[in-house]
Amino acid sequence: MAVVPLLLFGGLWNAVGASNLAVVTCGSVLKLLNTRHNVRLHSHDVRYGSGSGQQSVTGVTSVDDSNSYWRIRGKTATVCERGTPVKCGQPIRLTHVNTGRNLHSHHFTSPLSGNQEVSAFGEEGEGDYLDDWTVLCNGPYWVRDGEVRFKHSFTEVLLSVTGEQYGRPISGQKEVHGMAQPSQNNYWKAMEGIFMKPNELLKAEAHHAEL
Repeated sequence: MAVVPLLLFGGLWNAVGASNLAVVTCGSVLKLLNTRHNVRLHSHDVRYGSGSGQQSVTGVTSVDDSNSYWRIRGKTATVCERGTPVKCGQPIRLTHVNTGRNLHSHHFTSPLSGNQEVSAFGEEGEGDYLDDWTVLCNGPYWVRDGEVRFKHSFTEVLLSVTGEQYGRPISGQKEVHGMAQPSQNNYWKAMEGIFMKPNELLKAEAHHAEL
């Protein structure tokens, strides 16, 4: 999918190349790549047939699928202003653009691997405290070209892919789940998207560091 349809979200989005912007910011809409299995975080209006019965979250190899876009927002009951750089250690929500549901986890068992289920939950971007994920990375901010982990803020599992593959009706898509153990299976990287320019706070910090 081209970037253009997403511009309908609001007139202030800025589409920029990966080399032009170092940090990931709130309000950005992006795809997330699991670097070990080369699949993008994905959801769709297909519910799990077991566990919670909520909207399923998977990994797909397709680069162009519009169902792989997620919006970065502040944690539950908070607002993270557009253009605010996301700090390492900051809790955020990832809202699925096409369905308006948030990346979510809870104590249900995932259908293929038996790890912790990851789903998409809520309506029009509003769910509950189980939608919060903490960004784990090195340095002060989440940078575009760096790998990060997402730790579920309540159950403390890491967003992971280990390669299990679904059959119909989502043949070929990989299971996404939560795992307690850190490994290469839980590294993610920001990829295609519409990125908000960093706000004045980051510019001021950079200027101060130069003095």
